[in-house]
Amino acid sequence: MTPSGGTPTGLRPYRPRISTWWWTRKRTYLVFVLRELSSVFIAWFVVYLVLFLYAVGRGEAAYQRFLDWASSPWVTALNVVALVFVLLHTVTWFSLTPQAMGVRVAGQKVPDFHIIAGQYTGLVVVSGFVLWLVTR
Repeated sequence: MTPSGGTPTGLRPYRPRISTWWWTRKRTYLVFVLRELSSVFIAWFVVYLVLFLYAVGRGEAAYQRFLDWASSPWVTALNVVALVFVLLHTVTWFSLTPQAMGVRVAGQKVPDFHIIAGQYTGLVVVSGFVLWLVTR
């Protein structure tokens, strides 16, 4: 190392300029970045649910204030955007699961389609049960 902080030969290494938007040029990179971004909206849904439960636990007046706040246009818009990102997160997560877990039955690998179909079946069953609980 030289005292000036340069290289011993005085030459600088070649570093090509990379655009800030490099990830938009290839679909797989774009989906990866959007999936990572979706975690922010997953966190928003968790915060929203905690606020909802807190309001319900505080009584009728707090619940009504929460509903008034939640029906404002910006919260509604944020929830719609969050729903789109949560759906993207779900679809990409379900499609990646067979790569993360090798399920074997009777010594043979279960086809990826069966693992993904099982996840969607579970999602539909649980969602249907929650819908039944809420609407009864």
